Amino acid sequence: MILKASQRGNPSQLSRQLLNSRDNEHVALHEVRGFIAEDLEHALEEAEAISKGTRCSKFLFSLSLSPPEKEDVSIEAFEAAIEMTEQHLGLDNQPRAIVFHEKEGRRHAHVVWSRIDPETMTARTLPFYKNRLMDVSRELYLENGWDLPKGLIDRSMRNPLNMSREEWQQSKRAKQDPRLVKAMFRDCWRSSDSEKALKEALAERGYTLARGDRRGVVAVDFRGEVFALARYAGVKSKDVKDRIKEPEKLPSVDQAKAKIAARMTQQLKRYVKEAESSHRRLSPSLEMRRQKLVEAQRSERKEIEKKHEARNIQETNNRAARLPKGLGGLWSRMTGKYGKMRRQNEYEAWESHLRDREEKDALIAKQLEERRALQKSILNVRAERSAELSELNAEIADYLKMDGKAPNARRAFTDTAKGRSARNIRKRNNKRDDPGHGLER
Repeated sequence: MILKASQRGNPSQLSRQLLNSRDNEHVALHEVRGFIAEDLEHALEEAEAISKGTRCSKFLFSLSLSPPEKEDVSIEAFEAAIEMTEQHLGLDNQPRAIVFHEKEGRRHAHVVWSRIDPETMTARTLPFYKNRLMDVSRELYLENGWDLPKGLIDRSMRNPLNMSREEWQQSKRAKQDPRLVKAMFRDCWRSSDSEKALKEALAERGYTLARGDRRGVVAVDFRGEVFALARYAGVKSKDVKDRIKEPEKLPSVDQAKAKIAARMTQQLKRYVKEAESSHRRLSPSLEMRRQKLVEAQRSERKEIEKKHEARNIQETNNRAARLPKGLGGLWSRMTGKYGKMRRQNEYEAWESHLRDREEKDALIAKQLEERRALQKSILNVRAERSAELSELNAEIADYLKMDGKAPNARRAFTDTAKGRSARNIRKRNNKRDDPGHGLER
């Protein structure tokens, strides 16, 4: 499992995030331990109240556990991973809460511990917790026989396309897969050995180099989005300075935007909107299917919970009926028979609890598989959208090179959408004009 954690305060914000059912398809509060309160919001407020007796401002430790994408992980496996983490970090016996989230066919868990020890009124220290979490994560992968991510084998082999939240949001605004955007910048950087080659490589993909206000050299796309070259190419600022000797000669961001806007004709802008709206028309049908599936799954979970509750009440009554009452009960206590029957009842109650949990876990596993099947369709649509928009970027770059004076722009775009380039069309037309076309040589 991939483990990510942070020390923090602001319990009200954290509880809202963990119980957010808008961004998650299913949310379940699995456990609240060591608090007087039984719900998450009041439990975290209780932790904050206790922390007032100390000087600790980051009195909570929040951990997320994300298993491999294609693995079905049981609740028992999550609990074992949480216990292992707790022992490695020195948070054993601290009050905690566990919440499960499901989204896009995957289930992950969040755990929140109170760092304040109520007996000593001091905060548990967590030195080098990131390194310790990496050790736990590696151990979990090895124990479960999962394929180790490269980042856990060697730090230098981590995925170079990891992005910050700001980078992700910026790429979403540009309607491109952020990983593809970053990979494109890296490819342009590696394939060019000079400033001129870099400019040409980026221009072929619809990006213009410019002089940034605070971020050194940047690239501006045809929508006016600004990308820091060093960050997206995955290089140091010093490398950019070595490649681009005189950045002051580059146009400013405003100048680059103005130049692009001047070249972008109304016709090309309409083509961009047509391509994007065609994908938006696909989204409602998939979103409706997703919503219906989530509603059906929630209904199934409510039904099984009602079934378990009714069965639990019936079995509890049956076990209670076994215990002798009156004089018989008094005699059974004296002989020790009552204690044996009570222990048997407790054992059967625990077995019933495990049985119900296994049934619900099996239902969730089935539902996750159904959701993954739908997610494949969603990912296919996203891939088609990214491919078409990337192709459109290249087409627009060609038009920008010609200062927006490309002849038959509409026909060129239409044929490109059908999988034929304008170059192939010209070749075909030339053949038709050739008097010897179709004759044997």
